[in-house]
Amino acid sequence: MRPALVLLVDDEEELRRSTAQSLDLAGFSVRDLSSAEGALDFITQGFNGVVITDIRMPGMDGMTLMNRVRDIDPDIPVILATGHGDVQLAVKAMREGAYDFIEKPFNSQALADVAARAIDRRRLVLENRRLRAVAGKRDDIEARLPGRTQAMIDLRYRLRAVAPTDADVLIIGDTGTGKEVTARALHDISGRATKPFIAINCAALPANLIESELFGHEAGSFPGALRARYGKFEHARGGTVLLDEIGSMPLDLQAKLLRVIQERVITRLGSNEAVPLDVRFIATSKSDLEAEVIAGRFRADLLYRLNVVTLRLPALAQRRADVPLLFLQLVNEATARYRRDDLEVPAPMLADIARRDWPGNVRELRNAAERFVLGLGMPEESETGAGQTTRLAERVAEFERGIIAGALRVSGGNLKPVYEALGISRKTLYEKMQKYGLDKRELGENEPDGT
Repeated sequence: MRPALVLLVDDEEELRRSTAQSLDLAGFSVRDLSSAEGALDFITQGFNGVVITDIRMPGMDGMTLMNRVRDIDPDIPVILATGHGDVQLAVKAMREGAYDFIEKPFNSQALADVAARAIDRRRLVLENRRLRAVAGKRDDIEARLPGRTQAMIDLRYRLRAVAPTDADVLIIGDTGTGKEVTARALHDISGRATKPFIAINCAALPANLIESELFGHEAGSFPGALRARYGKFEHARGGTVLLDEIGSMPLDLQAKLLRVIQERVITRLGSNEAVPLDVRFIATSKSDLEAEVIAGRFRADLLYRLNVVTLRLPALAQRRADVPLLFLQLVNEATARYRRDDLEVPAPMLADIARRDWPGNVRELRNAAERFVLGLGMPEESETGAGQTTRLAERVAEFERGIIAGALRVSGGNLKPVYEALGISRKTLYEKMQKYGLDKRELGENEPDGT
């Protein structure tokens, strides 16, 4: 296991530098950062280390950082550094999961002692996870990418097969299908899990700073460049770079990216020295990149470099049988997040949910689940963009299919509780499953391990 890392986050540069130096002298490996956003680049489920953060900071504050860290892995220790007036806030944070807090001005040895205890705890957590994995415990990919339809079973099988390799991956899917979730899952079960996961939104890169953001620069390389700076590629060394919506990257930058992927080296602005780059690239796109190549908006050679492995994420409309159970899972997550009592979703509502098309996919379904938990009701069908069925017979058939599919999902594919609950015979249930194209193997039976 790699040495534990202390991420020290504080916007006060002088205090941050002196604290980092004292921790370094105490034998810790320290990375000091001026913003909470930068710390999140290091946080994965395999992160071997602890986070020490000031509470009061511009932009994302320490409390928000703690919650973001806990969303990724609740077992990562977060130590809060507080001013005298923030002690009550720090106590509240400990109730919500902070490991400990230390009041400013603090004694260097006291901070080192707290950090050492936190690192020991984190090391024990990671070792227990490793032992459970060796003993055959499944990973959490099914929780991240749930579904019993064949499309999802195949996706998880391919993901588990490619994750341990260093092959670059292209993920294609409509908006809201979970492209970034899939990319993070690839990183977290790979050999790079303890290294940074750097997500780059290619559509949001500022045109005048693109090269500096990605490749870094030397001091004096352009007006305002007062000191040398790592770019995002170099910042991800040893880890994974996610190029989100790569189809929106300008053509001139695509040429430079191609060289990076081919040669695994970068050159900072203002320098002639090539810097070796050990990263894995994952790219996502909601558009058909082959069509973009034909239209002249995307380089064919870059596409061929990126799609060593292509994972295609199905839309919810293509795996409608997964929708009821997925909605129930999202409701459970929302009740935990908002600290609400468990809610029972009425069967007619599940049937209606299964019938809708959900053009926004999992993201839209999650929003609907959160509205339900908050007592705001379900959005009208017109809000989801679903088409209206005009014939009564078609509406009745869709409703009946949704009821049966939802019951099968809840029962785990077991037929007896379904036909008993619906008050029909086993033969009638079989006939209706055949009529509506429902397969219990896609709706509830356990999938084989994909390793």
